[in-house]
Amino acid sequence: MRLLPRWVIDRRAVLRAGAGLALLSCPRFAMAVDSPALIPRRTLFENPEYRNVQLSPDGRHLAYQAPLDGVTNLWVARADSPHDAHPVTRATDRDIGWDYRWAHTNQHLVFFRDHDGDENWRGASVDLTGMTTVPLSPEHGVRCLVQEADPKFPREMLLCDNRRDPHFFDLYRVDLVSGKSELVFENREYLSLFTDGAFRLRLAGKVVEDGSFAVFKRGADGVWSSFMTIPIEDTDGTELLGFSEDGNTFYLLDSRGRDKAVLTALDMATQQLSVLAADDEADIVRAIFIRRRPVAAQAMAARIRWHAIDPGLDKDHAALVAYGAGDIYLTGFDWEGGKGVAYYERDTASGEYALLDYGSAAVKHLYVQHKALDDVPLRPLEPVRFKARDGLALNGYLTRPAAEPGAKVPLVLVIHGGPYWRDQWEFNPTHQWLANRGYAALSINYRGSTGFGKAFVTAANREWGGRMHDDLIDGLDWTIGQGFVDPSRVGFFGASYGGYSALIAATKTPERFACIVDLFGISNLITFMATIPPYWSPWFRIWKLRLGDPNTEEGRQFLFDRSPLNHLERATKPILIAQGLQDVRVVAAESEQMVAALAKRGVPVTYVTFADEGHGFVRPENRLAGGAVAEAFLAKYLGGQVQPVGSDFAGSSIQIPVGRNLVPGLPAQG
Repeated sequence: MRLLPRWVIDRRAVLRAGAGLALLSCPRFAMAVDSPALIPRRTLFENPEYRNVQLSPDGRHLAYQAPLDGVTNLWVARADSPHDAHPVTRATDRDIGWDYRWAHTNQHLVFFRDHDGDENWRGASVDLTGMTTVPLSPEHGVRCLVQEADPKFPREMLLCDNRRDPHFFDLYRVDLVSGKSELVFENREYLSLFTDGAFRLRLAGKVVEDGSFAVFKRGADGVWSSFMTIPIEDTDGTELLGFSEDGNTFYLLDSRGRDKAVLTALDMATQQLSVLAADDEADIVRAIFIRRRPVAAQAMAARIRWHAIDPGLDKDHAALVAYGAGDIYLTGFDWEGGKGVAYYERDTASGEYALLDYGSAAVKHLYVQHKALDDVPLRPLEPVRFKARDGLALNGYLTRPAAEPGAKVPLVLVIHGGPYWRDQWEFNPTHQWLANRGYAALSINYRGSTGFGKAFVTAANREWGGRMHDDLIDGLDWTIGQGFVDPSRVGFFGASYGGYSALIAATKTPERFACIVDLFGISNLITFMATIPPYWSPWFRIWKLRLGDPNTEEGRQFLFDRSPLNHLERATKPILIAQGLQDVRVVAAESEQMVAALAKRGVPVTYVTFADEGHGFVRPENRLAGGAVAEAFLAKYLGGQVQPVGSDFAGSSIQIPVGRNLVPGLPAQG
């Protein structure tokens, strides 16, 4: 739902962290842990040595996230001496959040942390010495994020938080050095606010009755007037990005009047739109800016494709391509655009960060993201395409294990959450783990996945548990048809919406699967919609129109019919369910009611909980512990190699209140 602000969108980092509860193999084919062919779980699922590298606005310093005593913190180095770094934060209990920012002082970083996965992100600033950390928002029960930063106000930022009303986010002007804040706008109705570099509130938007997104313009007198409307079918392909440096142009990704979203520039005076970048096969999903001016745009069908907007970028892009293999992400530039950071995503090797001198086409190595992957036997992530039973073209990604010619291997479906998200070509730790243990892994961008045009998204309307599930079965059948899969040894692994899909598989097509893994999945759509976080309520109308309306008799019946909890008569296959007890999106009751109902019917069910996790398992100790359980569970039913649990429960909050005895090799406690 691309019109929504960052605080309501599933983050890929969270979903990949949750994917750490991955899949493995069978004790009867056990291989010793020190075998060179067996990659330890820790190698694949611990936090990387470097991630999220960002340049300071003046280009003189680099910041990045890296472990400090096992917990991800912020580090800083000079750009001309990238390995002479020091930590500026010292979190000891939980990782610093992904969304941190440089201040235009060039001496401060603004960062966010939550409590045990409760998604109440509290803001703080820290200076480059790490000696002074200043709170920028209330400590508990409040969600905060950056709204605007600009060099005209180097020691200030506009922040939003919901301290006054948990449903809406007010706008504050905050001094990053002192922590003092001034209320700029009390927001009582809008889902999104849009400001310019002069810190002026210019636009605001909200979801209206028919599910469309209405955008309003604020006049100099503070009076709002209608500005534009985004129909409901365009809300995933359209994203409002921001204003130009002079405030006269507004940039947006826009799917209105077309199927694939393009990057456009909107003249604020005339409202004339100009298309800056387009792709024939996929949506434009990202733009890179220098001084608030877009210089490049990105699309992805199977692999990334960049579109240069600034003519000078062609030369630099050619230099980046020549430097090394992989899909290239331009992660950001300094304010003047003299330097930029590029990230090389690779499927069979660690990612790499490099420094680009813009205009000179000089590329310099910075960091290898995950050194532990050196000399590890990784398998290619193959883009695949096939058709659904109704003719809709689908794509996905397949990883095959090393196997003897003609061998039939087990397969696991690895299904993404969202559902309005997508899988992409990348280093995928879950796929690599599976392939190393002898499994094929298949991920499918089922209908509703984003980036493929709005017709593909709207094809998922009222199809939760319907054609969205059929797409998964069609992908499974296509893969079996390639001749290398043993159809009697197929598993299912899904997180969030993918967890809901796993429970649908258990109750709708159980004959196709030997076992099921559900991570924080929805079991009852009615109770799920009744327990959404308060800050989701402004766009609840979209969910009612796309999924079903719990306020009508017809809607309640539809939601009842599409809820796995109500079809347990078909559930017979072993199920592993894992849940973070602080989850505010899919609350623990969703898993608990499913576990209780399955146990009552005698279905083999194992329940794993983490008291200090929310929607996704962030702490490496919890990912390792959960992965150890999932490995042993899937090993029992699918066959392959397996690593003993060993010390992988150490430091984790894992509890197994139900079904511990059903999973072989687990410690007696934990």
